[in-house]
Amino acid sequence: MPKVKTNSGSKKRFFLTGSGKIKRNHAFHSHILTKKTKKQKRNLVHSGLVHKANLAQVRELLAMR
Repeated sequence: MPKVKTNSGSKKRFFLTGSGKIKRNHAFHSHILTKKTKKQKRNLVHSGLVHKANLAQVRELLAMR
C-alpha cells in the first residue's frame, strides 16, 4: 500500500505540541492592518489549539491517522 502524502500547505500552518495537540495561528494578521484596531491585531498574535470539530480533518491533512 502506498504512503499517505502530507498536505504541504498544512505542514506550514500547523505544529505539534509536546503532548500531541495541534497548534495553529490566527488568520487575518498579514496585511490590511490599518483598518483593524490595536486590540484586534494584538489578539491575532497569539496561537491557539485546533478545535476538536476540525481535529480529524487536520490530522488527515498531516497524514497522522
